Amino acid sequence: MSETVVTTKSLQDVLDESGNVVERLRNAQIGAYIYPVVAPEFSNWRSEQRAWRDSAVLFDQSHHMDNLILRGPDAINLISDTAINSVANFAVDKAKQYVPVTPAGHVIGDGIMFRQAEEEIVYVGRAPSTNWLLFNAEKNGYQNLEIVEDRRSPSRPMGKPVQREYYRFQIQGPRAWEIIEKLHGGSLEKLKFFNMSWMNIEGTQVRTLRHGMSGAPGLEIWGPYADYDRMRDAILAAGEEFGMLAVGSRAYPSNTLESGWIPSPLPAIYTGEDLLAEYRQWLGADSYEANNAVAGSFVSDNIEDYYHTPWELGYGSFVKFDHDFIGRDALEKMDPAAQRKKVTLAWDAEDIQRIQASLYDTEGTPFKYFDLPLANYGSSNFDKVIDDDGTVVGVSMFTGYSANEKRALSLATINPDVPEGARLKVVWGEEDGGTKKTTVEPHQQTEVNATVSPVPYSAVARESYQEGWRTGYKA
Repeated sequence: MSETVVTTKSLQDVLDESGNVVERLRNAQIGAYIYPVVAPEFSNWRSEQRAWRDSAVLFDQSHHMDNLILRGPDAINLISDTAINSVANFAVDKAKQYVPVTPAGHVIGDGIMFRQAEEEIVYVGRAPSTNWLLFNAEKNGYQNLEIVEDRRSPSRPMGKPVQREYYRFQIQGPRAWEIIEKLHGGSLEKLKFFNMSWMNIEGTQVRTLRHGMSGAPGLEIWGPYADYDRMRDAILAAGEEFGMLAVGSRAYPSNTLESGWIPSPLPAIYTGEDLLAEYRQWLGADSYEANNAVAGSFVSDNIEDYYHTPWELGYGSFVKFDHDFIGRDALEKMDPAAQRKKVTLAWDAEDIQRIQASLYDTEGTPFKYFDLPLANYGSSNFDKVIDDDGTVVGVSMFTGYSANEKRALSLATINPDVPEGARLKVVWGEEDGGTKKTTVEPHQQTEVNATVSPVPYSAVARESYQEGWRTGYKA
C-alpha cells in the first residue's frame, strides 16, 4: 500500500505561480482588515468617537491581535536579535513598541512587547511580526525558550465559540482616571507612559499598562479570558455616571486617524535572498503575507516601492545601534533626513461631498465608495499623493473620518521637503474601474485636495504623546 505524501504550499510557491507579486496582492480576495467578534456599534460610531474626546470609552482589544507568549532566558535574546529597539533598559513591568526590519532595513510590522516577568515577554500585535518571531525562533534554535501561540480570533467566527488567553481592554478619555479610581476603590498612581502595574477590580488584581490612545491618561488592562464578561460589565457599570461608552469595531480603528499610528504597512518580505528567501519558503500559502490585500491608486510593478523604512513610519527614534539585529547594517547606511516623513492629510470637505454625491448620480459611474468612519478597502492601503504637476510625492496609507474634527483625514508618508501647510492631491479610487478585490465595486478615480497637517492631528494627542510614539520622526 503506497503512502500518501502531503505537500504544503509555501508563500514562495504562491508568488511563483502568480508571476506578478503586485498583481497577486492587489487582487487578493481577503479585502479589508476585519476587527472580529466585537459588535460593530454599541450606540453609534459618531457618539463613540466623540466619547473618547469628551468623556470616556471602553476599547475592547481582546480579539483582533495575536498574543505570542515568550518564556525563558532566551526570550529577551530573540527580541534583541530581531528588533530595531534597544532592550538595554527593558525592565520588568515595562512595555516597548517592537519594530522588526528585513536585512535591507525595511519594516516587517510592529506591535507591543510586555515584559511581564524577568523571563516572560508577551508580543501583542498583528500577524507579520508574530510570524517573523516564530521563524527566527525556530531558525536560530534558542535552547531556553518556550513559546505559546494565541492567534487572533477568526475574522468571521460564524457562531462558533471563541477562546483567547487574555481579555484586553482599554479605559480611555478625559474622564478615564475617575473611572479607574472608582473601580480601584481609591487613588492610583499615574505612572509614566508604557509602565505596567496592577489595580483592583471587584476584588481581583488585574495587570495595567499606562497608555493614552486618545491622548488623555488611560490604562490598558488584561487578565484571564474567563474573566472577560465580569470585567467588562464592571468597567461599564463604573463608567456610566461619567458618560462612558463601549466602542464597537466600526469606530475603534478610526481613533488612529487622530492619534497618528499607521497600522498594517505591507511586510517587506516579498523580495530579497538568503534569509528572506528561506522565510518565504517557511510561510504557508494560508499566511497573512500570502493573502494580504493591497488597495489604492498607487500602482508600481516593483513591489519594493510599497516598502517603508522605520523613519518613514515615525519609528526613527526607536533605531538604536547598541546591539546587533537583523537589518542593522542597512539602517546604518541610511540618511534619516532623506527619508519620507509621516504626516496627516486633511481632505477638503467639498471633495468629500462630491464623492458622496456621486452615489446618487443615476447617469454616471460613481467614485470609489468612501465608507464611514473608515474608508480603507484593503489590508494595506496605498493611494497616490501628487503635487500640482502630477508628480508622486508620497502615499496615503490610512483613511477615514473623524466626528471630533469633522474632517476626512488620512495618514501618509511624503517627501521630506514638502512643508506643513502645503496643498497636495490624493488620487482616490483604483485605475481602470478597480481591481478584483471583494471590497471593490466599479468606480472612477478622482483627485481630492488635501492640506499637509501635523501628526498626531488631534491637538490633545499631539501635546501629550512622548516623542516617537505615533509622532512624526524629526531628524
